[in-house]
Amino acid sequence: MEVRPGGASGPRPGGLLVIGDVVTDVVARYRAPLAHGTDTAAAIRLMPGGAGANVACWASRWGCAEVTLLGRVGAESAAWHEQALRTAGVRPRLVVDAEAPTGTVICLVDGAAERTFLTDSGAVLRLRPADWSPTLLDEAAHLHLSGYLFFADASRATARLALSAARARGISVSVDPASVGFLVETGVGRFLDAVEGAEALLPNREEAALLAGLPAPDPPDPPGLAVAAEAAAKLGSRFPLVAVTAGAEGALVVEGGSAPVRVPGVRVAARDSTGAGDAFTGAFLAARLTGASAVEAAREGCRAGARAALRVGGRPG
Repeated sequence: MEVRPGGASGPRPGGLLVIGDVVTDVVARYRAPLAHGTDTAAAIRLMPGGAGANVACWASRWGCAEVTLLGRVGAESAAWHEQALRTAGVRPRLVVDAEAPTGTVICLVDGAAERTFLTDSGAVLRLRPADWSPTLLDEAAHLHLSGYLFFADASRATARLALSAARARGISVSVDPASVGFLVETGVGRFLDAVEGAEALLPNREEAALLAGLPAPDPPDPPGLAVAAEAAAKLGSRFPLVAVTAGAEGALVVEGGSAPVRVPGVRVAARDSTGAGDAFTGAFLAARLTGASAVEAAREGCRAGARAALRVGGRPG
């Protein structure tokens, strides 16, 4: 029997199973505009990351009793990632890929704390149905799927297999769409078909607008939240629960087709927005698993997102 940090062991109620990406983040924070063809000074750090792994770590930090993560990594950094997850209170179930390296993301973070990603998926999207076992659900009360899984055939098949197995057991499922760029490449219809059966969708406002067939919101403008609210309402007709994040503006929650409820954000002097959405998701899920309403859970998510924005990288400290 595996022993978690702190000495606790065995199955616990309210467990969370996350299936998703584990990557190595190269975080480069710069202040001056990028100078094409020459040097731009930056503070650069190598850190464990990945949306799925980040969500798991934040859920554990926010009090989720038992968190397990299934992901695929390369042999060159498997031990490092496993130790980082264990230190964060997450039980790792990492499949070591003998052919592909761990996924790597270069996170370019500007002076406004906004991030741009350069992504080499590596082993992430090579997660295969053979890597899945229904026994992973034995201690789970909820399954969360990182949207990145739905952007390649093998990992999409694995995610669908897990989703179907969870639904057959009456276990709730949530999905984070993950990436506007990859959603466009994959196709909105194909993505929505693949996540059919999930109870909860947790997009940011740009992802929500794209999935709802609306023009992209302009974040600095108040109408940006109007677009997000319209997108949340439209998606709420397809999913029982939708929580749309809007950065410092907070979140919009639609449950059971009701009108969107705005949850105010927590404003901070942000350093890096890389993990803010993952922090929201992790805290949101942890709160739901302890009985919080969707709106209460979104408040916890906003608190966690603000805390994440104060840190460099996507994980809690």
